[in-house]
Parts: sequence; structure tokens; C-alpha cells
Amino acid sequence: MNLKVNNRFIAELPADSNETNVPRQVKNACFSYVIPRIPSNPKLIHYTEEVLKLLGLSKEEAQSAEFKNVFSGKEVLTNTRPYSMSYAGHQFGNWAGQLGDGRAIILTEIENDQQTYTLQLKGAGLTPYSRGADGLAVLRSSIREHLCSEAMFHLGVPTTRSLSLILTGDQVLRDVMYDGHPDYEKGAVVCRVAPSFIRFGNFELFASQNDLKTLKTLTDFTVKYHFPEIKETNKESYIQFFQEVANKTREMIVHWQRVGFVHGVMNTDNMSILGLTIDYGPYGWLEDYNPNWTPNTTDRENRRYRFGNQPEIALWNLYQLANALYPLIEEAAPLESILNSFQNNYEVDYDNMMRNKLGLFTKEENDNQLIHLLTDNLQQTETDMTIFFRKLSQIKKTESEQDAFYHITDSFYKINEVKDQLKETWLYWFTQYLNRLRQEEATDADRKKAMDAVNPKYVLRNYMSQLAIEAAEKEDYSLIEELHLLLKNPYQEQPQSEKWFAKRPDWAREKIGSSMLSCSS
Repeated sequence: MNLKVNNRFIAELPADSNETNVPRQVKNACFSYVIPRIPSNPKLIHYTEEVLKLLGLSKEEAQSAEFKNVFSGKEVLTNTRPYSMSYAGHQFGNWAGQLGDGRAIILTEIENDQQTYTLQLKGAGLTPYSRGADGLAVLRSSIREHLCSEAMFHLGVPTTRSLSLILTGDQVLRDVMYDGHPDYEKGAVVCRVAPSFIRFGNFELFASQNDLKTLKTLTDFTVKYHFPEIKETNKESYIQFFQEVANKTREMIVHWQRVGFVHGVMNTDNMSILGLTIDYGPYGWLEDYNPNWTPNTTDRENRRYRFGNQPEIALWNLYQLANALYPLIEEAAPLESILNSFQNNYEVDYDNMMRNKLGLFTKEENDNQLIHLLTDNLQQTETDMTIFFRKLSQIKKTESEQDAFYHITDSFYKINEVKDQLKETWLYWFTQYLNRLRQEEATDADRKKAMDAVNPKYVLRNYMSQLAIEAAEKEDYSLIEELHLLLKNPYQEQPQSEKWFAKRPDWAREKIGSSMLSCSS
């Protein structure tokens, strides 16, 4: 394969002197060299053509034995040394100490069209950071990551990408719901692609170890290569760096809220320094609009990572990053200023995002009230978020509130329960909404076009992934390809795929893999 290798991470940052895969505590090192586990019988079952092009690879190369072997971990690229990164983090609000790439192995960095990409295998075996785990991944979770990475990209959400999905030919023991019933599943490896996989936790690790030399080296490296607009490496530049990270994080969260995505595990070690969505584990899509919903079984009791709490958690995580960077700045006021402005800036961005979803091109004083009443109504009637906003664009300014209401009744999961008072609250909202639309100069057609560009028709609902998983377990990979193609154009009508523009089926409401998910992978 014709890949232009760039080893700048391992060339410029300190390495672990112990070069084995054995799990251990690592000091004063940004990474450890590792050797991927050799799979017994790798089989390529899907790849992403657009990501191939990003890397400068052809479809012919994707069909080669070398591609299959390299991106399953069976072979190592020439002039490269695979490694795993060390980092720490807060998990569910508690300090967890050293974590690191427990089942991720970076093959190398490569250059193409003046861009640099990091190639990372997820599920390629034990690393020094695996703790008590095996470093492997199963087909079930790998399909979810492969599909969702690309679905999010085409939705316009900042995210890592997925190059390939490969079966290893090996069986992996997993207890899906952590209930004492482990079973063997098919092993798989996903190749994730991003400019960088550096996380908040990378900085937390060295701050916690009081290793200020490595902290500074890592920060300078990150600024140099990923924030090139920052020209210096001094106190002022570190403040600017933190501001940029806060901005990118806020933008990412606004996109999550726009499309109804719930990450499920917003630990600081799962927060990208570039504001990318990383680590697709027990994620989910908000179907019936419920701000208190989380897809993560581990979070079922406290719901720390629920949909409505994601902005607050992002801010909490930024506080932890600020604490980690403080030794380089030694001044709290500028960091506090950035943190204090995060909430206000988020609220402005959120309101603008909701105006876009509602097809409002101007700003009026009572828009916040209109938005608040809407989200309250969406909860009261168990409303499918994706279908509601897509249907809303069909409304005409000249319609009555009754006619407008009937446009969106298909989005209610419990239509028979929408009676009397609940219906009246909706009619009241539509009265306000239609009056607001009539203040706008935009035509109905222009508004529909703008709304349909920000309100997707298709998202990767959990039950869709589950259907693809169940088919793949039987060696039928056609649904993976069907969903992959569907989600490349989530804002287009795609009449041939209308079956996917539907509410979650009743069977999926409580089904494992379609409602709540665990961190098992």
C-alpha cells in the first residue's frame, strides 16, 4: 500500500522504556510501544470508500491481502512502530488514575494532500493500559462504531472516522449486561481515523503525576501540530489553547443536541482535544424526546450522562482540563473567565441552533419561551424527535393550528394519549409558532429547504444497528452496507428507504442493544 508515513508523535514525545504489552503503571511517557495481536483468520467485511480517499488509497488496495492484514493487526506497516497512548481521567465524576488505550493501538500517522491522519486499531489486543481486560473487541460493538462514526460525519457532527471493519476469526468472551452470563462472540477490529486521538486525560495524567516536563512537552506538541494558528508556546498561548478547546467542545455538544445524539460515557478520557466525537460505546439516539434518557446501563441510576446534561458535563470536563493545564499557566483568572463564559456562549449557540431547526431566520424576544414550551410539549407526548422536526418543515404559514398539529401527530409514540389538555397545549404552541412564522419574510419553500438541511430524516437508531448486528452474526453483511449508504445522505428524502423513516418499533423499546446498552465491547 502506498502510504506516506509520518511518525511525529513517537519522534517528538517521550516513550515508555518498557517495550512489552504487559499491563502496568507507566511514568513520564506519552505512549508505550506495543505489538498487535495476530488474528487467526482476518476477513474484511466492510470499508469506507471516502476514508480510503482521505488516506490516498484505492478500492483495489482495499481488496488486497495487505490491507486486510495491516488493518486487522496481522502485519505491521514498513517503517512504523505501533503504540498505545497513556492518559488518565475522571470516570462518572470520580478520579480513576491511569487509564490509557486499553484496547486501542495506533499504527502510525500518515500524510495525504497536506493533511495528517492517525490510524488506530480498536480491538487489536492487550496493551500496557488494558488493566484487567483483554484489549479485544467484538463484532457487535465494532459494527456500531463503524456505522456511527460515518453517520455522524455525514450529519455534520465533528467525529473520528472509520476506515474498515474486519473480523478476526477469533472468539471473544463477553458478559454483555454484566449480569454473570458471559458468552463467546465473534471478534472484530475497526480502524479509526482522526487528525489526533489526544484527549483531556492525556494532560490530566501528567498533572496528576506532577510531571510538568512531560505536560509541557505534550502541550507544546499539541499546539504546534493541531492549533497552528497559535504561534508561541508560553503562558498566553496555553490560555489561547484552552479557549480553542472550549470552543470546539461547545460546538460539538451543540451538534449532539441538534441531532439528538447521546454519547453515554462522557468521561474526561473520552473527550477529544479537537472537539471530535470519539469512543462510540453505549451511545444512543434520542427517539422519544426525553432529556433524562441515557443509553448506558452503568449510568442507569444517576443518569449523569443523560441527554439534557451533556452541556453541563462538557463544562465539568473542561474544569478538569483547566486544572491540568494550570501548572503551565499559574494563573487561575484567565481559565476561570473562559469557563464562566462557556455556559452563556452555549446558550446563545443553542438558541440559534433551535431557531434553525424551527426555520426562524430572525431573532425575536419571545423565541426562548417558544423553544422552552416546545421541548416541554415534546416530553409530555413522548414525541419522536427526528420525525417531529422533519415533519415540521411541511407546515405552511397560512394553515390553521389544527392543520399544523395534524402534520406532526405521526411523531407521537402514544397518539391515543394525546387528548384534551395535551392537545390544547400543542394547539397553543402552534398558534404561537404560526404567528412567529408569519413575521418572517422567507417563503414556505425556502424555510422547508433550510429546515431540512439541519433536521435529518435518517439517523442511526439503535434498533437499526441491532438488526445489522443480528444479520452479521449470521454472515449476512448486506444491512451494514444498506445503512452505510442510507446514512451518507441523512438530509435527503431517499424514497426507496422510507421504511427507515419510522418510529422505533415496539419490540425495540426494552430489547438489549436497542434501548439500553452496556460498556461491554
